[in-house]
Amino acid sequence: MPCYRGSPRESDHRLAHDLAAEAGRRLLRLRADGASAEVGDRLSDEFLVGALASRRPGDAVLSEESADRADRSRADRVWIVDPLDGSREFGEPGREDWAVHVALWADGVLAAGAVAVPAKGVVRSTLPSRPAPPAPDRPVLLVSRSRPPAFLDELTARWPALVRPMGSAGAKTASVLAGEATAYLHAGGQYEWDSAAPVAVAVAGGLRVRRLDGSAPRYNRPDPWLPDVVICHPAHADALWSAVDSVLARA
Repeated sequence: MPCYRGSPRESDHRLAHDLAAEAGRRLLRLRADGASAEVGDRLSDEFLVGALASRRPGDAVLSEESADRADRSRADRVWIVDPLDGSREFGEPGREDWAVHVALWADGVLAAGAVAVPAKGVVRSTLPSRPAPPAPDRPVLLVSRSRPPAFLDELTARWPALVRPMGSAGAKTASVLAGEATAYLHAGGQYEWDSAAPVAVAVAGGLRVRRLDGSAPRYNRPDPWLPDVVICHPAHADALWSAVDSVLARA
């Protein structure tokens, strides 16, 4: 897929990893102190945007929590950030399925990225790592807790899987990369910051990625709306793609 190729500076991979990890540590402290998700979102955004302004002063930033620049989509290097993905889960005591997303779109490609799942002590990034372990014997499909696909029943009739609702897109992707689930499918509406870092780390980890229509996700567009994504372990991707295509052809 051409949108995932490219040779960014090695330091971009490390920067994405380190910023996601540090934002996650800060969010853990805020959560322990009883901070709301709103406060966590704001302070995490201030940290990430400020750190990027200091470390990459010539780069643009697209963040869920900051105003978008009118010329951002014309920039060669854009950091796409979700300071707290899974705000609902962050605010629920004991839940681990919230995350921090940091990705870099450079020269037309997803060039680097990191997903931190702080409550699990996990950071997945585009730094070199081992490929994803084998998927579960029985397929496990992760979907949104609040916006599961409308065609979910029809899909699982064609591709039998145990359906598991979960929060953050980053947390779902990390679960697939850990071998805890087979695939993550979202069809309920998202923005670029929801999926850029998860897609970057998924591809780096050897997973297969597409949109529902079979195209590759594209980023840094003037309108950041990007409503769907499918991420799957490579051993099961062709079967899942076939089931998705069959279901949507009947829609």
